[in-house]
Amino acid sequence: MGAPRIAVAVVTMGNRPAEVDALLESVAKQDVPPERIVVVGNGCPLPEFARRLSLPGEVTTVELDENLGCPGGRNAALDRLREFGDVDVVVDLDDDGLLVDADVLRRVRDLYAADERLGIVGFRIADEEGVTQQRHVPRIGNADPLRGGYVTGFLGGGHALRMAMLDEVGDWPAEFFFAHEETDLAWRAADAGWRILYAPELVLRHPRTSPARHAIYYRVNARNRVWLVRRRLPLPLVPVHLGVWVLLTLARIRSRAGLRAWCGGFVEGVREPAGERRPMRWRTVWRLTRLGRPPVI
Repeated sequence: MGAPRIAVAVVTMGNRPAEVDALLESVAKQDVPPERIVVVGNGCPLPEFARRLSLPGEVTTVELDENLGCPGGRNAALDRLREFGDVDVVVDLDDDGLLVDADVLRRVRDLYAADERLGIVGFRIADEEGVTQQRHVPRIGNADPLRGGYVTGFLGGGHALRMAMLDEVGDWPAEFFFAHEETDLAWRAADAGWRILYAPELVLRHPRTSPARHAIYYRVNARNRVWLVRRRLPLPLVPVHLGVWVLLTLARIRSRAGLRAWCGGFVEGVREPAGERRPMRWRTVWRLTRLGRPPVI
């Protein structure tokens, strides 16, 4: 079997043309070029960056008529890649991110070539000063962002996914629109026996931000959390997970408006259909627990 063929996918809302140019330039500098590059305009027209930059691989653009959210936009990229049928791994990168090293795609290729059950590789997100925020470390507590290894989740900003894994477990949950879509995908992958690796040597530089900068954050975060546990957890763990999360949320939220939006989202998550229910097996619960993050935290 040859080396895995890699594609790069970027989803943008068209409001960061300079950042997208810089990101694609960093992709062009990789010492192993991608087979394909797909750029999705999520409800927006795309600038003609491909004519200004010398990009490796085949560049494909997709312009969606409406904003489908981050998971929906990534699914559109996957659909296009499947039409070509010549890619084994897709690397998703935030449109305001930047690959600081030239060997990222080569390292990704080598990791997948060495482990046929490796489904997901998570990058380390670092700000302009090289600092990784604690919320970007896929471990509980004050974990060392430079310690790699197998984990239970990954970051949406920079990661790689094996196409064979997606064909088995399904694509991104488009109905989530924003928030917790990575956990939904990670739990499905883990339940199917795929491994998730956090590789801190793979760095995506990304501006320091807060998820609460999005106006819909509190409502959608609450709704999607409820949907997530309704879809993926064994019934006895649903109230445990939600109970722990409610207590943590009440301790953390400082904004009354944010709390009201969160409560509205929680109610929406309970009342609205959550989609397919495919709870993980108890052996997956035990596996996630042994990896350091039981699915109730």
